[in-house]
Amino acid sequence: MENKQALLQPYSKNGLELKNRIVMAPMTRSRADNPEFKPTEDLQAAYYEQRASAGLIITEGAQVSEMAVGYVNTPGIFTKAQADGWKKVTERVHAKGGKIFIQLWHVGRVSHPDFHHGELPLAPSAINPNSKSFTPQGFKDTVTPKAMTIEDIKTTINDFRQAAKNAAEAGFDGVEIHSSNGYLFHQFFNKCSNQRTDNYGGSIENRTRFFFEVLDAVKNEIPEQKIGVRFNPSMHNLHGMTVDEETIPTFEYLLKKLNNYQLAYVHLSEPFTDVSKIPFAVTEIAKHFRPLYHGTLMINGGFTQETGNAVIERGEADLVAFGKPFISNPDLVERFENNLALTEWNQNTFYTPGKKGYLDYEPVKL
Repeated sequence: MENKQALLQPYSKNGLELKNRIVMAPMTRSRADNPEFKPTEDLQAAYYEQRASAGLIITEGAQVSEMAVGYVNTPGIFTKAQADGWKKVTERVHAKGGKIFIQLWHVGRVSHPDFHHGELPLAPSAINPNSKSFTPQGFKDTVTPKAMTIEDIKTTINDFRQAAKNAAEAGFDGVEIHSSNGYLFHQFFNKCSNQRTDNYGGSIENRTRFFFEVLDAVKNEIPEQKIGVRFNPSMHNLHGMTVDEETIPTFEYLLKKLNNYQLAYVHLSEPFTDVSKIPFAVTEIAKHFRPLYHGTLMINGGFTQETGNAVIERGEADLVAFGKPFISNPDLVERFENNLALTEWNQNTFYTPGKKGYLDYEPVKL
């Protein structure tokens, strides 16, 4: 009997062909516990292969350079060894009929000198996010970063371009530019973290310039239809981000301008925290931004099978990304198909080395 759930319907637009509308969200898992920070066949390749029934997998963030690193044991996509490791991942996922994008990542000021041989992390302006950085020696306070020079900006643009090229050579179906969650691009977007007075600061157009320059560089390496982007418009009080009177207009500007591109999708997050009493914040992200963007819209943030089906049925999103449920339910799609209970996740093993809490969640016996 055909399953009528909206989440389980195939999706096709602008070259993006998915067997269902359930997306595995990008999630840091800190399993690249090796000197080269590369994915391995016995860990990452097996992990993503287990979840290949998703319409689309988006990997954990992969750093585009050494300066982009900000968390312990996270994989990169800037060396040959890393790209070769990812190739094992894509081969295993494709063999199972899955599709997989890699998330390209630069954390900016959320990093720590411990990751950069004592050098300061890079950011649009020298403003400390007053957050915590998860270093090899444990959590440490963030520091005041180095304001990026024009040369730093040009280098970083090229890092993203090269990472996209590496990703294509590793066999990925596409890339997602991580422009969200208080990391480098988000730092440029927001007035609280960007106080530049050059062409990359001040007006909304200037604060989004770096993002579009990176996007244009990436699309010189891979087709626009294989590029997704991710935003978190109402993120507040995390990694030093705040919502002000220009925050939502900045993201409205971004989405409207992205209509000029033929992207795979725009990936939006509902607020991570309660922002109902925060001035200028938007509480229903999908509903607010859907009328502004004419391409494929993906939404994430605490969705269940029921609410995921509903947001698609209302026309507010085309795809729904699930995070933590995919950690403990590698067969999440099959569980939704059969309306089965989900296995609870163990948060204590989200970022620990090895297979425990990573590969040992059992699929349901049908």
